[in-house]
Amino acid sequence: MSRRVNPRSEDDLPGVSSPPQWVGSLRSGARSAGLSATTGPDAAAAAPPMPPSIELAWGLREHPRRGPKPGLSLARIVAAGIKVAATEGLGGLSMGRVASELGVATMALYRHVSAKDELLTLMVDAAIGPAPALEDSGGDWRAGLTRWAQGVRAAYRRNPWALRVPIGAPPLGPNNVAWLESALRVLAPTRLAEYEKASTVLLLSFYVRSEATLMADIAAASGAEQVAAYDSLLTMLTDAVHFPAIHRAVAGGAFRQGGPDGYFNYGLGRILDGIEKLAGPSPAVSGEGTRRIRDPGDAQPASLPPRTASRRRGVRSSPPDRGARPAPPR
Repeated sequence: MSRRVNPRSEDDLPGVSSPPQWVGSLRSGARSAGLSATTGPDAAAAAPPMPPSIELAWGLREHPRRGPKPGLSLARIVAAGIKVAATEGLGGLSMGRVASELGVATMALYRHVSAKDELLTLMVDAAIGPAPALEDSGGDWRAGLTRWAQGVRAAYRRNPWALRVPIGAPPLGPNNVAWLESALRVLAPTRLAEYEKASTVLLLSFYVRSEATLMADIAAASGAEQVAAYDSLLTMLTDAVHFPAIHRAVAGGAFRQGGPDGYFNYGLGRILDGIEKLAGPSPAVSGEGTRRIRDPGDAQPASLPPRTASRRRGVRSSPPDRGARPAPPR
């Protein structure tokens, strides 16, 4: 027997203030077809069952009708879980602790979520928040992906506890799926193949998450002071005879320019440089040998020498060698 789709109301999750139109279309389509969230005409053999937490996040699981009307909502439970994780870390998070935060019995939570892992999935999706609207990038895929990556990073910095939640499967929550859609739309005008677009989003996700995790680890270990004084410590520990390259870097201010934001933007810019070899240049490339700044935090426009710029244009104008591309995933 198929399940009826249950539109969200008081259980709308934090981070999605009102269900987007496409969520309503999904529910209406499931109702009109008489399908459950996990089945379809031929879906049983084509896809595994939908995880219960994902059904909850999309509002596809029907809540129990027996007993008195519940005083809790899924949104309140998720918000309480986020509050506990933010103040006490994941180590302090438990169903009992969340129930205590809400002033209810632990068993009351199980009307809405069946386990802590399910709650964590909902918390992470709510924490990342709605996807940014990147349609105003004017076709500049590079500017759009820069905003996208910085948005993901900002979400992690607001919720560092989310980095500690193990990733057991690709994210399927409504917010995460909307972020994926947003990035893929930005890449639509490029000459990348579809699997290359998806791989690009995955690459950026790896980079952002790795950098955010490193910064969170340093903050948790109270290592910020050592980061700020890194060049001074290197100078104390090394000499110019045995470590000449390090001393040149220190003298050039390599460890003081930009800070964490500068390092992040530099790495992001170089990743996008590589993607541009296959995707083609963004409309932001203009002027004789001058590229508009795309890395936020750059203090001054960066100009390429005419000879270098000409050489780079020659490389871009040639079809990329795609013979060594990996086979698309199956």
